[in-house]
Amino acid sequence: MILGLITADLRYNSLETTRSLLDTVGAPIYWVADLPLRLRDWGRANIQTRAEALEENERLLRENLVLQGRSQQMAALQAENVRLRALLNSTAMLRDDVLVAEILGVSPDPVRHQLVLNKGEMDGVTVGQPLIDADGLMGQIVEVSAATSRALLITDATHSIPVQVNRNGVRAIAEGTGSLGALEIRHVSATTDIEVGDLLETSGLGERFPGGYPVAVVTSIERDPGRMFAHVLARPSAALDRSRHVLLVFVSRGNRKP
Repeated sequence: MILGLITADLRYNSLETTRSLLDTVGAPIYWVADLPLRLRDWGRANIQTRAEALEENERLLRENLVLQGRSQQMAALQAENVRLRALLNSTAMLRDDVLVAEILGVSPDPVRHQLVLNKGEMDGVTVGQPLIDADGLMGQIVEVSAATSRALLITDATHSIPVQVNRNGVRAIAEGTGSLGALEIRHVSATTDIEVGDLLETSGLGERFPGGYPVAVVTSIERDPGRMFAHVLARPSAALDRSRHVLLVFVSRGNRKP
């Protein structure tokens, strides 16, 4: 009987309607039977996509961190270039030969204001040589080795320098206080014409520092009627705690003041 139905269907297509009805009824069964395979494929696709997204996110975070680090370095380099340009531009106003030096280190002792430079005897550096930056006098060389040297800043408590008021030529002595932000001006009479804001510059006396270099700006003056001298403080002109490159001045004797 079954063989006869198959033969009739093949020749006369008499079971087409029945077969169509069976296909319609069996479609949900096929879909349910295929559901585990579909779920497996869907899970693989989504889990893989999420893993890839996490990996991509982690990669982007790493790249962003690297770019931020490079950006910080670029900002530092730009700032350093600005300082170097200012330093080199300041040489146009000098009458003496100069040598650019880099600061290698600072004294670990907070009481001692000293710098270690990458220039030494092989570069012609000598003891007593003035040290300046783009804004003013920083100090002088106190020790020299073959390849390095040590400089004493003007704010060191053991350092003093003869100065004069740029406005009227009044002479005095600027001594270090042990603070990078202050100098004490000695031997200023209570009646001396000196004002807050006056620029103090090297006087050239003593033949150690050439005359005319900015040293400090007067920040405070205290005059006590019972004292002969006024108490004067000044702020150094040079960036003593920020400069990375400095200038060593080779003073020509013809430029020294008597």
